[in-house]
Amino acid sequence: MGLGLLQIGLTLCIVIAITPVLGRYIALVFLGERTILDPLMNPIERSIYVISGVRPKDDMTGWQYIRAILYTNLFMGILVYSLIHYQRLLPWNPNGFGVPRWDIILHTVVSFVTNTDQQHYAGETTLSYFSQVAALGFLMFTSAATGLAVGIAFIRGLTGKKLGNFYVDLTRGITRILLPISVIGAIALVLLGVPQTLSPTLTITTLEGGTQYIARGPVASFEMIKMLGENGGGFFAANSAHPFENPNGATNFIETIAMIAIPAAMIYTYGVFAKNIKQAWLLFWMVFIVFVILVWVAATGELQGNPLVNGTLGIEKPNLEGKEVRFGWAETALWAVMTTATMCGAVNGMHDALMPQGLFATLFNLFLQIIWGGQGTGTAYLFIYLILTVFLTGLMVGRTPEIFGRKIEKREIVLASLILLVHPIVVLIPSAIALAYPFSLSGITNPGFHGISQVVYEYASASANNGSGLEGLTDNSLWWNLSTSVSILVGRYVPIIAMLLLADSMSRKQTVPQTPGTLKTDSLLFTTVTAGIVLILGVLTFFPVLALGPIAEAFKLASGS
Repeated sequence: MGLGLLQIGLTLCIVIAITPVLGRYIALVFLGERTILDPLMNPIERSIYVISGVRPKDDMTGWQYIRAILYTNLFMGILVYSLIHYQRLLPWNPNGFGVPRWDIILHTVVSFVTNTDQQHYAGETTLSYFSQVAALGFLMFTSAATGLAVGIAFIRGLTGKKLGNFYVDLTRGITRILLPISVIGAIALVLLGVPQTLSPTLTITTLEGGTQYIARGPVASFEMIKMLGENGGGFFAANSAHPFENPNGATNFIETIAMIAIPAAMIYTYGVFAKNIKQAWLLFWMVFIVFVILVWVAATGELQGNPLVNGTLGIEKPNLEGKEVRFGWAETALWAVMTTATMCGAVNGMHDALMPQGLFATLFNLFLQIIWGGQGTGTAYLFIYLILTVFLTGLMVGRTPEIFGRKIEKREIVLASLILLVHPIVVLIPSAIALAYPFSLSGITNPGFHGISQVVYEYASASANNGSGLEGLTDNSLWWNLSTSVSILVGRYVPIIAMLLLADSMSRKQTVPQTPGTLKTDSLLFTTVTAGIVLILGVLTFFPVLALGPIAEAFKLASGS
């Protein structure tokens, strides 16, 4: 127990330490100020702009930024669909894989282009190395950079700046942040035992005389951007529980830090943009405290173990079902909460085997989307709650609500409400439809309360662009591929459009002078009220689902039935 808590504590301390360093660096990159990579990247970026016809100094309006995102994502989606469809004709296919079903390709492309990376297939038996690296690996960089660009544009708008240029933000996000860190991280993973090869599947003869096939490939490079970009899609079906993706404690530590580094740093990045580091730290600690509580809830459940198993055997053992022994209960619990908090979706143990406390924590994260949230978009969601808090507290005291010196009016509240309402709509409605047909549609493999969690988790993961799942669900079907694709698309693009329109609206407003009655948003009291609003608006929306799923399952286990 002591070692497990030490591992969790050490990881969290390092997260706190690197947040201001990386956060300031990200701010410098997108403010266009000097950074250490300028001599290397400036010529490369200028060449990209010349070839693509982009004018770096041309700022975009909200709708121009939105159209640039939609057109770019559509083009990349069509390109990757074609690459996977014709993978049998392309290089790096030593195993001779053919064409997957059309609905599998469609779901995969939709999932990866949106930074969701939900997988209804086994990578090592479905996709060639070229499809994994050149197609999906390409989308891992671009989808992560797209989310990062949206978060930066949103921060610019809130702080009174122009939104910027999407193509420039996309390029700088890749060249200055994602690519350099991924190269360093991939080299570290190779040194620690993660394979990086184009050799075909290895065939060996076992001691019993049987034949065993060992899949391998260019895993290290795939793995690092998967974690850093909050992508989460695995090279292998077992994801980061596979010994080739995550062979030991050192690789697990690197991947855990990579998973949370950018989402945590983005809050500090806001502080640099707004020149209000105090508020950035207050928001950071608000999110951090909730995160630590959820880690404690999940870790406690795994440490206590399954009461039915322990009662039958007459022992007290942690819940090790669905876990890799090399990680144990502590690192698995920390990873499970972190991967759903950051919307990464990678797993180093099977979430379907988590105790109800762990399911509660992971679903809680998927429902709120701000602890720490998606790549870039999580920070934007956090400020949506902040805007609503300003609006509600303004109503309480009878003042026109304002934030960052700009008034919040009907348009901003409508857009903020739309952002928060889209998620429950594309989670709860399709979940109800699937649960109404438990045999033909839902694919539930566990009856009762856990089966409800399986279905709701899949749609919550899709809409939140997370990608993880309770793998007891039979999700490789036409229904699941198409219905989750709809949840993914709506959950990704409707909030992004509304966020950018809201930011554009705020950027155009005139500032109003502060008065003694101006609400201070960088105070401990206001941050506490924000936390309360988050719980009221976010949790209560999904409380019936939590009550019918993990909470009911916990009571059932406690009663011994």
